[in-house]
Amino acid sequence: MHKASIKIGEQELILETGKIARQANGAVLARYGGCAVLSTVCCGTDVTEGMDYVPLMVDYNERYYAAGKIPGGFIKRETRPKDKEILVSRLIDRPMRPLFNKSFGRDIQVIPMTISADQVHTPDVVGMMAAFASVMVSDIPFNGPVAAIRVASVEGSLVVNPTFAQLDKSDLDLVVAGNNKGIVMVEGGGKQVSEERMLEALSHAEGILKQLCRFLEEFAAAAGKEKLPLADELPALGFADEVKNAAEPLLAETLFLGDKFARSNGARGVQDKLAEQFAEKIEAHGEKGAAQFSELLHKLQADMMRRSIVGDKKRCDSRTPSDIRPISTETGLLPRTHGSSLFTRGETQSIGVVTLGSTYDEQIFDDIDGDRRSNFMLHYNFPPYSVGETGRTGTGRREIGHGHLAQRAISPILPDKDSFPYTIRVVSEITESNGSSSMASVCSGSMALLAAGVPIKAPVAGIAMGLIQEGDTSVVLSDILGEEDHMGDMDFKVAGSREGITAFQMDIKIDGISLELMKTALEQARLGRLHILGEMAKTISTPAEKISEFAPAVLTFKVDVDKIGAIIGPGGQNIRNISETTGTKVNIDDSGSITIFSKDGQTGANEALSMIKAQVTDPEVGTVYNGEVKRIMEFGAFIEILPGKEGLCHISKLAEGMVNRVEDVLKEGQKIRVRLIEIDRMGRLNLSLIDADKKDWKPEPSHRRPGGGGRPFNSSQRPPR
Repeated sequence: MHKASIKIGEQELILETGKIARQANGAVLARYGGCAVLSTVCCGTDVTEGMDYVPLMVDYNERYYAAGKIPGGFIKRETRPKDKEILVSRLIDRPMRPLFNKSFGRDIQVIPMTISADQVHTPDVVGMMAAFASVMVSDIPFNGPVAAIRVASVEGSLVVNPTFAQLDKSDLDLVVAGNNKGIVMVEGGGKQVSEERMLEALSHAEGILKQLCRFLEEFAAAAGKEKLPLADELPALGFADEVKNAAEPLLAETLFLGDKFARSNGARGVQDKLAEQFAEKIEAHGEKGAAQFSELLHKLQADMMRRSIVGDKKRCDSRTPSDIRPISTETGLLPRTHGSSLFTRGETQSIGVVTLGSTYDEQIFDDIDGDRRSNFMLHYNFPPYSVGETGRTGTGRREIGHGHLAQRAISPILPDKDSFPYTIRVVSEITESNGSSSMASVCSGSMALLAAGVPIKAPVAGIAMGLIQEGDTSVVLSDILGEEDHMGDMDFKVAGSREGITAFQMDIKIDGISLELMKTALEQARLGRLHILGEMAKTISTPAEKISEFAPAVLTFKVDVDKIGAIIGPGGQNIRNISETTGTKVNIDDSGSITIFSKDGQTGANEALSMIKAQVTDPEVGTVYNGEVKRIMEFGAFIEILPGKEGLCHISKLAEGMVNRVEDVLKEGQKIRVRLIEIDRMGRLNLSLIDADKKDWKPEPSHRRPGGGGRPFNSSQRPPR
């Protein structure tokens, strides 16, 4: 057993190995404050030679018992991964994956499991460190170390591994991973922060990450296992030079065609032609010959593309490094939705759709971070037809990850709930894809929100940046294509408004990236973002004057806290009756704020508002009420003018002239308009039917029967009930 610790932020990070899960290839228990994450790593026994990818699985999970909770719902155990667990799995996977050797040739599975959560410190970065440490001490070959921390800007100060309370007050939240050479992964967002502030946070993180990397190296040196051997390398193709000489002139004609499918079909045609030409030699090389031949041509295409960018500053679609593809935009695409847009950038296209709902549509989260609700959701769909393929539809890790990034980009510019009490759902339907559909989702979502009349603080747009690095030469690419993402060295996404950055994500495939190069990329991204915002503004730049007629109507107002009980009624009877009668949904919070949602327009909302106000409003002399006849007596009728509040309309106030019987004018259950003409000293209400429509009515000290006959009427004559 071995234990080591290092202070990061305000707490000690404690790593322990050799005590728990000893049958795994590697296992580490990481503690930070009251958080504890156990991470294990195992590999398969079967070795596959010549693999061109790393078969890595990362399955982060959180046990409810970690926070002293029992899962909600009918199934009282942890089941399928929650979105948060998938997002953290991606955070762990991305900086680790490039550090495994493809030649290892075995399945690898990393399982970080949060088993204690104090609900003070975020367990995700603890899980990242546990995962990295478990691989470092295992016998699986790994080109580490790599470490991770969270950096937040809280009231002007940069805080490392902030608490949840500090994150609530922060305007910048970044998870940063790095190695001894620099930063390798960034994920986070901000409230329209400047590029300079972003660089300050990354610079602050870089030094701490190098300390952590040294700590992990020392930990692995003291407790690590001897590494397993890599798989035997396949013998190189003896005719590789012949293939290159034959392929280069053919590929040169196809790799720089403007259309994605023209390039891919052209490259496939070259491969088919050369496969036929070298068929005998490929077959003589053995069963892996065809795969090696295909890999050779793929590498040749990447080399040619990279040489063209570095040497000639020419990309495969003939753009310069900083050029943005042509953009077209449209709003109002879908007539019955609450807001819609179409954003097309080159061969990437997203339909953005906004739906406005009530408080009852909010997303409820049941996890170890504590129960919480969100009134904003963004869902991203990536069907196979968007890339011209067949396949299954559904929500995978890609959809969850890309949707989360776009949601993070848009969240900071939404209005607060008090001023816009709707639940907002944005859906991005990717209908074409060739480079950064997540950033297209930011653009289409922003435009759809404007079209829906949501008073956002500012439009936002996103752009994906790339990098080609050959020797000492580095070229930053704006608005990268799918090929440039696949064959390049960096995928760097930045979203924000004209004022600053709202979301940030970076992954690199090289050892590390310098802050100077990142500064260049951020500035180029800023200029690209401003260009895209300008193109979007040609279609829409301010919120629509009113929301869609198909969206629910919303009314908000406030009542005294001591009147909440009266509105709700015994067992919720009153508020249930209001909702059922008017077809609305009514929400009351503890502060007395009431929100009414009506799917049938303003009429239902106004009716519910009147009913609620009636329950909390005191009767006023001179006011005309819509009442209901409850009881008919010989001397008059009792009429309910407000919920639970009745008054007497004396027979003398039913009509001009003599009325012999109350039943000649009224019947029980009848709806009538009456005016409150008096509240007597005992608080009893006297009503008048004949005065209801008099515009010049004024209260009088006493009232007599019409026609001058009969005795005067006053409230003291009212018989007891």
